[in-house]
Amino acid sequence: MKNILIPTDFSPNAWNALKYALGFFKGVHCNFYLLHVAPLSEYPVMGLSFTPSLGETGIPSKDKLDAFTERAKNKAESELHHFFPELHYGLLIDVTRRLVKEKKIDLIVMGTKGASGIKRLIIGSNTGDIITKVQCNTLVVPEHVVYGRPRTITFPTDYNIFYSHAILETLSELVVANKAHLKVLHVAGSTENLSEDQQNNRAYLQDYLEEIFPKQHSFYLIDNRKITQGIQEFISEKQSDLTIMVAKNLNFLQQLLFDSTVEKVSFHTQVPFLVIHG
Repeated sequence: MKNILIPTDFSPNAWNALKYALGFFKGVHCNFYLLHVAPLSEYPVMGLSFTPSLGETGIPSKDKLDAFTERAKNKAESELHHFFPELHYGLLIDVTRRLVKEKKIDLIVMGTKGASGIKRLIIGSNTGDIITKVQCNTLVVPEHVVYGRPRTITFPTDYNIFYSHAILETLSELVVANKAHLKVLHVAGSTENLSEDQQNNRAYLQDYLEEIFPKQHSFYLIDNRKITQGIQEFISEKQSDLTIMVAKNLNFLQQLLFDSTVEKVSFHTQVPFLVIHG
């Protein structure tokens, strides 16, 4: 049984993320918790009476969430998938953290918005906050991406972290379940040498992959490239279906995703990516 949390603002991006999740977990027994967090200003209490909370469209948030949930049930093709609406008020991060614990969430799935006229991924502040501030694996689905089984998975890493059991287990589960090929990628300058710790971490990762799926992984090194550019070109060249990153390596993750001064995206892709906490 998997417990999946899908935050929604009822946008096409949120609906696309749900569709992707249904395909991603086809044949897997799942509880899908569909979360909408409304601002406290919409809390349905006025004096001693209760009134419906209204969103920007004038439609009560509960009605919109109920409609979204019913639409999800109609879209589902498996009796293994169950849907539960979760309407809460307050801050998205606080509510998400609480639900992750209460519902024992295994994965958060979020959609992203695209810049007008530009085919690139833009991560909103909500998605960025979820990735970096909530201790739960998060799958980010760019707009317009249609689900297809991930046969090629790219794993960019700088080897600066120890690969925990939780990280390795997630990698293994994805590769085995999808009969995929895992491409471990390190981008570095030509004069850069791995430290002793990096070498040990790389060796540990390689030994594990050799033991678990020896014919379904490979290691790559790209020299003289900016990290973001190198990863993007690699993903495009190898026609990667999914990118995996580790939240534990926060400096590396932020270098890939966010500008150092303002939280704007520098990592542009049309490929879904999974951020692992472990």
